[in-house]
Amino acid sequence: MSDSRFAPVEDQLALLTKGAAEIIPLDDLRTRLEASLKSGKPLRVKAGFDPTAPDLHLGHTVLMRKLRHFQQLGHTVIFLIGDSTALIGDPTGKSQTRKQLTQAEIDANAETYKQQVFRILDESKTEVRYNSEWLAKLGFADMIRLAAKATVSQMLEREDFHQRFNNEEPISLHELLYPLAQGYDSVALECDVELGGTDQKFNLLMGRRLQRDAGQLPQIVLMTPILEGLDGVQKMSKSLGNAVGVEDSPFDMFTKLMTIPDALIGRYFTFLTDLLPAQIAVIEEQIVAGQLHPMQAKRDLARTIVEGFHTLEVAAHAEENWSKQFQQGGVSDDIEEVGITQAEIAGPEAHNAQDGVTGFTIKLPPLLVHCGLCPSNSEATRKLREGAVKIDGEVQKDAVMQLASLPVTLTIRLGKKAKRAVIT
Repeated sequence: MSDSRFAPVEDQLALLTKGAAEIIPLDDLRTRLEASLKSGKPLRVKAGFDPTAPDLHLGHTVLMRKLRHFQQLGHTVIFLIGDSTALIGDPTGKSQTRKQLTQAEIDANAETYKQQVFRILDESKTEVRYNSEWLAKLGFADMIRLAAKATVSQMLEREDFHQRFNNEEPISLHELLYPLAQGYDSVALECDVELGGTDQKFNLLMGRRLQRDAGQLPQIVLMTPILEGLDGVQKMSKSLGNAVGVEDSPFDMFTKLMTIPDALIGRYFTFLTDLLPAQIAVIEEQIVAGQLHPMQAKRDLARTIVEGFHTLEVAAHAEENWSKQFQQGGVSDDIEEVGITQAEIAGPEAHNAQDGVTGFTIKLPPLLVHCGLCPSNSEATRKLREGAVKIDGEVQKDAVMQLASLPVTLTIRLGKKAKRAVIT
């Protein structure tokens, strides 16, 4: 007799396989779901995240969304914070050894992760664990026994290790421990399913090997594709400047999503929303047939994603402000404010009453750089000469500007970008 708390297996599979790149082995997932339905015992499902940076971006949420799918189906979801593995630094996709973080940096990042993950997962139904609970307790003898589970030649089968070895690039010994440590997480948690990106395949399969060696049923591995960033080429990464942060303001999130290439519309709907594959297929067909303009599809996408992190009202307000700034030539109500001191952008002369002139001179190139509107002073100078910069609605071509008094607030616009500078 099946447990009524769980949906039929075929319905569960329809949701769980949505957007999955590979499931190893798919038949085992079906078998495990059938056993869960029959016994009423939920599957134990985990995804690990090393707190190597303070902020999560939408690329991270692809796995979190899949975790939520398991959670919605009644299974036990484990959000694993890799505070011990972060000390090693995941070598996946790296051409050189990662800089090791301090424990204080890891702990601080882990706290921000916990705050952000519950924008997607149900906190009351999420098991949050740290792999230091078991990895930090392994003694020297235990580590030797763990290291004996794999050979050097097996480790060099990993694509990134293999490539670095062939290129005679250094591979530190501690990096070889990473797949073993991640695999041991699955043993410690007795996982039924582990989620990860396609770039994690070697590590995920190591968990199956170690579980089998420990007498456990090997976990099912469910992999999701790596999400491309806003440029549509490289994977989403804050360091590459092509990411949308989970903590971004609704307006910034909406604005960034409106810049994606048309080719990414379907993929972002698939991996960043809960729309069903059939619904997404209709959107793509309408775009191809010319019945739906890609710009409108992006607006629908951006609104849906922002609503998922906030509310429908907040998403609608972000869309309204985006339209105001980028379609109607105005400035959004939600424009970002940047605080700057006059000393940071002081001109060649800072006039005062003793000189017979009241006011302050500021340099505009560093002001544009401080506001994030230009990457360098030379680029800012060029934009000023081109007449591309407006300050409080007036075109500004000179490199310096006279202010009558401080503090002052200036609305600066460069093309479709705008910032509000508060100068003190």
